[in-house]
Amino acid sequence: MIEGADGLHFEVHDGPEGAATVILSAGLGGSGAFWEPQMQALTQAFRVILYDHRGTGRSDRSLKPDHSVAAMAGDIVAVLDATRTDRAHLVGHAAGGNAGLQLALDQPERLGKLVVVNGWSRPDPHVARCFVARTRLLEAFGPAAYVEAQPLFLYPPDWISENDARLKSEAAHHVAGFPRPDVMLARIEALLAFDIDERLGAIPHSVLISASADDMLVPPRLSRRLAEALPNATLDVAPWGGHAFTQTAADAFNATLVAFLLGDL
Repeated sequence: MIEGADGLHFEVHDGPEGAATVILSAGLGGSGAFWEPQMQALTQAFRVILYDHRGTGRSDRSLKPDHSVAAMAGDIVAVLDATRTDRAHLVGHAAGGNAGLQLALDQPERLGKLVVVNGWSRPDPHVARCFVARTRLLEAFGPAAYVEAQPLFLYPPDWISENDARLKSEAAHHVAGFPRPDVMLARIEALLAFDIDERLGAIPHSVLISASADDMLVPPRLSRRLAEALPNATLDVAPWGGHAFTQTAADAFNATLVAFLLGDL
């Protein structure tokens, strides 16, 4: 089933009768299609909601005034309301994980378990430097240059070399679907301003903090910080896979993800 809520495009994929619901929130790119490598594993056990972040994909291509991570958390609530979902587990990658942390603070009753993949709790100089570099590329040369450089931030070097033809074939599609530059810049600004570090102790939910040892965009030490500060967190660091290890090492990630959501981890 494909529908929309308050300008947000979402899809509901039914699982077994009576199954709990999982909502998936992508990273900076914002597209629900990011989670395609997880769908088969998740729909075997859960009802799954995908959505495109505001300003991206098939959702409203503009942002509301004063865009922030808190506004992103509010959009998750809008999707839950539209799908008549009182409470759901949330799996979020980077920006989506940060929005999940914000949701845990703002409306904790709407959240079951939380999975934060490559997230953070406060501004970090290395992450900021990476985002500034991407911002400069976008401002100076436009979306095509941004898309061309993007694999350097997302994937391990060997994976990039081995998948060069695939990345080149996908580039035109990514450029065609790229958010408006002002929207992308506002999304980056919101992520750089995100800071809930002093409030992590107020999040009671069971949280899986998932990271990759070779993530060059969001270093795994930021995930370790989250795991240490959250009251009920489990840390899992994959040995390889880069920032997008949910794609490059999907089978291992999926096994850990499903085990955690089912209570077997």
